[in-house]
Amino acid sequence: MSGSAHRPVGRRTFVLAATAAAAGTALTGTAHAAAFGWSDDGSNYIVDTGAQLVFKVSKSTGDLTSLVYRGTEYQGYGGMNSHIESGLGASTVGISQSGSTILVSVTHGTLKHYYAARSGENNIYLWTNKADTSVSATRYIVRVKKGAFLNDEPDSYTYAPTTIEASDVFRKSDGQTRSKHYSKRRVMDYDYVGWSAGGVGLWVVRSNHEKASGGPFYRSLLRHQSADGGGLYEILYYGQNQTESQRFGLQGPYVIAFTDGGAPSSALFPGTLTTPWADSLGISGYVPASGRGKVAGVGISGRNSAYPYTVGLANSAAQYWGSARSSDGYFSIGGVLPGTYTLTVFKGELAVYTSSVSVSAGGTTTLNTIALPSSNDPANAVAIWRIGDWNGTPGGFKNADLMTYAHPSDVRAASWTGNVVIGGGGETAAFPCYLWKDVNSGLLVYFRLTAAQAAAAHTLRIGVTTAYANGRPQITVNDTWTSAIPSPPTQPNTRSLTNGSYRGNNHTFTYSVPASAWKTDTSQYNVLRIDVVSGSGATGFLSAGTAIDAIDLLA
Repeated sequence: MSGSAHRPVGRRTFVLAATAAAAGTALTGTAHAAAFGWSDDGSNYIVDTGAQLVFKVSKSTGDLTSLVYRGTEYQGYGGMNSHIESGLGASTVGISQSGSTILVSVTHGTLKHYYAARSGENNIYLWTNKADTSVSATRYIVRVKKGAFLNDEPDSYTYAPTTIEASDVFRKSDGQTRSKHYSKRRVMDYDYVGWSAGGVGLWVVRSNHEKASGGPFYRSLLRHQSADGGGLYEILYYGQNQTESQRFGLQGPYVIAFTDGGAPSSALFPGTLTTPWADSLGISGYVPASGRGKVAGVGISGRNSAYPYTVGLANSAAQYWGSARSSDGYFSIGGVLPGTYTLTVFKGELAVYTSSVSVSAGGTTTLNTIALPSSNDPANAVAIWRIGDWNGTPGGFKNADLMTYAHPSDVRAASWTGNVVIGGGGETAAFPCYLWKDVNSGLLVYFRLTAAQAAAAHTLRIGVTTAYANGRPQITVNDTWTSAIPSPPTQPNTRSLTNGSYRGNNHTFTYSVPASAWKTDTSQYNVLRIDVVSGSGATGFLSAGTAIDAIDLLA
């Protein structure tokens, strides 16, 4: 992996490297240089950027049918083109040139898609405007031919021999698991994905995701490799473990960028890229910089300096986010479409403040210092004991990091069972990040209370970050008192715990435990049993389950 040290916190890069030998033996070619312009071969529009990139777009479907850099073809695997979703099919395709810009326009029903080339650049700029659900268009995938960037890193490599779940999770012979879902990265953590080998870099630089859904911490497909090639994705909407409704409208630009092996230019990164040259191209739904606004916050007080803070803006039409400065909480979010938004301050990934903010075209909405109420952060409550941190993630729990890029059955995972004793140290690392009805339900937590503590009722809290099949915790204390079965909170209705995502809707379950439930002998351990309950789900790791944020017993 590599990144840019000078860039702001919360904006990282992701690079998938391949060996030069793999690319060199599979692909050959010579440098290409010609005049900027376009031509028509009868089936395709051929665009020459006048640099080292020539690409073709099908006149009948709008698919990208050829992607030649330095005379070498990189497009295609399995006989498939690069395209929206799995290909739009019959479409109306046109082309126009305006000075140093060539624009290819694709119309398929209510969907409009665009490719733009700039003279002297090895980039293809793309926009996609999905107006409604009549057209399935949730991604653009760049399909790269076999042998170009062959590598078994990272865990999105999908040509393992054994299928273990659905048709998209696989196990290698060494017991490690692979899936195109396993990206490791939240959307706020990367600006581009791609490969580099043999002096050539091929990248997809993502858009600002203003019309996508799920917020800054969402995880979705980024890239995959298989036996017949690889794919790089720009996800326009992803339904897996989704917390929000689909947004509609223009997304972009996102960029297919070729380089001499290095990272794409930072000028292309989301939040940095402005396209005044595109203002007059007639792109459907396009809003120039002059039609957008900005939100700036003087600071955020009441923060816990041990955690990063993120500020998000969201309404039914758009979403944005920015990192709060660690020293004082200052934040600035630009390029925002006019409207009224819910502003949310996140400690880690846990919402600790919300308000409303309005944005106008060409204006800056300046906010005074936001004071975070102490009661909004559950970590501020005094606890007798606590497992985990209240930060909206299962970070620190057993197997938590691995689960963002592996299946729970992966050989690298520690045992999902095992009870926990409070006071011995390492309680969080010993407690599994996920609990399933059919795998490790009934986990026990042992703890002692003082005489004064045992004489009083206490509140026990269990914070979760998502759930599958309505899995939620029911507790029993000392086999004498059992809580009611709590109602399930609203959570995504797709797979989550097995496809690399713990991000759902954070929820805190509270249980009022009476004093009569505690042991009065202070030398004895009290025993808390946590069961996962639900009438839904299948078996094993697809049984009802939930991801843990923190567990504590309040004083």
